[in-house]
Amino acid sequence: MEIVNWLFEPLQYGFLTKALLVTVAAAAVSAALSCWLILMGWSLMGDAVSHAVLPGVALAYIFGLPFSLGAFVFGAGAVALIGAVRSTTKLKGDTAIGVVFTALFAFGLAIISKTPSQTDLQHILFGNVLGVSLPELLQVLVLGAATLAVLLYKRRDLTLLAFDRIHAHAIGLNTRWLTALLLGLLALTVVVGLQAVGIILVVAMLITPGATAFLLTRNFDRMLLISITVTVAAAIAGIYASYYLDVSTGASVVLAQALVFLAVYLLGPRNGIVWQWRRRRARAAESRQHEQIPA
Repeated sequence: MEIVNWLFEPLQYGFLTKALLVTVAAAAVSAALSCWLILMGWSLMGDAVSHAVLPGVALAYIFGLPFSLGAFVFGAGAVALIGAVRSTTKLKGDTAIGVVFTALFAFGLAIISKTPSQTDLQHILFGNVLGVSLPELLQVLVLGAATLAVLLYKRRDLTLLAFDRIHAHAIGLNTRWLTALLLGLLALTVVVGLQAVGIILVVAMLITPGATAFLLTRNFDRMLLISITVTVAAAIAGIYASYYLDVSTGASVVLAQALVFLAVYLLGPRNGIVWQWRRRRARAAESRQHEQIPA
């Protein structure tokens, strides 16, 4: 009975129920996209887009427009600008990404510093999932469901693109269009994650789930399933932890995901550090036994 009360007590509050729905939606879509970002080596791109949306959010606040609109416009614009810099210079991809996202993030901070009321903008930086309104909840659910549906519908083409771009092009897939689609979905996912954990922490939701699943399997379908399942569970655990420990909700959710990654890193059955150490010890002991056997 105590466990039942413990589980249902937070759900008595409407704001916490909405926070739970928003966080689960953001966790599911971020976890799915994270698998492709990890395989394609686009972790830095996720970091770039999540930070580059800040000026769009700030300008949307100033002009009374939806945050999601400003975030998506600047997220897509950042992707286009990074592509333009890469294609017109000899700079490597990580350099172009670093230049563009730091410039846009600084631009956003400059706008915030000149805005009379900074309360809502600080929430965008660090998350304000407990203050999500019903329209914002519906927006997150619709955007999250649409993004996840497109990812799952195109998962075979996107997976082939991640593993072998040349082969994907050879069999007739439009690799440029698929890349643009994936980057567009990345921008939408950042918009979804903003409501849950804010700009600064959303990058963790785009990287940690895929990295955790990658340590557990090399089969992509299983990787996708593990990433979504584990991340949603960690998000729920983070919400409950934030309620009972009275800590930041966004930080609690990200820390829960980080703890899962740490557990897999240490205890994972395939590549866990503990199991690697035990296998090395077993091989060393076996080697010593062979050396002691007389010829």
